[in-house]
Amino acid sequence: MEQRVRVLIDCKDAKGLVYKISKVFYDRDLNIDNNREFVDKEQGKFFMRTVVSGDFDIDELEGAIKAVIPISANLQVIEPKRKKIVILATKESHALGDILIRHEAGELDADIEAVIANHDTLEPLVRRFDIPFFSVSAEGMSREEHEEFMMELIDEQEFDIIVLAKYMRILTSNFVAKYPKQIVNIHHSFLPAFIGANPYKQAHQRGVKIIGATAHFVTDDLDEGPIIAQDIIPVTHRLEWRDMQRAGRDVEKIVLSRALNLVLNDRVFVHGNKTIVF
Repeated sequence: MEQRVRVLIDCKDAKGLVYKISKVFYDRDLNIDNNREFVDKEQGKFFMRTVVSGDFDIDELEGAIKAVIPISANLQVIEPKRKKIVILATKESHALGDILIRHEAGELDADIEAVIANHDTLEPLVRRFDIPFFSVSAEGMSREEHEEFMMELIDEQEFDIIVLAKYMRILTSNFVAKYPKQIVNIHHSFLPAFIGANPYKQAHQRGVKIIGATAHFVTDDLDEGPIIAQDIIPVTHRLEWRDMQRAGRDVEKIVLSRALNLVLNDRVFVHGNKTIVF
């Protein structure tokens, strides 16, 4: 039966890997629809993403690939399908609104299972798109107590990725550890500069000539997780920090959308604290 899969491989580099893997596809009369590979020479690491199609058995194909790559290799054979996401938000609407519109227009290759926020400010916006909305106030709770309620709601959903659409709370180690490499955040500055609160004000005070946005996976290190996508725009001394903030919000939407498309289409390898993006 004709089908298509994405084959993701990262392993120790060795001679002939591309040939050996390609031969597995050739021997099964499979078509290589797309192929990218990269070698990190400093670390001696090999990365490859290949999309193949044809008539094959997935388990047999996976076994054949494993036979020609190092034993310690990470191999994924993924059937392309729409992934599911849960969005966390606070009060700012621009990042969330952009995702909702793209989803409604069929531009987001994912299904939004729910939006969960720590305020009810965005509920009317979300309800317009007929998507479940949950509000969990943090008032009177410790960070840990609030996250317990958040995690209960999240775990009730079927999801692949958690998106922080301007979720303005620092996550605890317990929360991050529960969803490794599953949390995508949009940060309102060009990391690693100006981490934490009020980055546009920090940037204005430094007299920067560019501002930007960064989408990254969340780790225990605040705003220092592996970077997925970034972009910038030029600014001048004529802009006050609030003008920079307004301009920056447009960049944030674009960068978050770009990062989501990469992650949803299995184009991102996490390599230490950086990414290989195909």
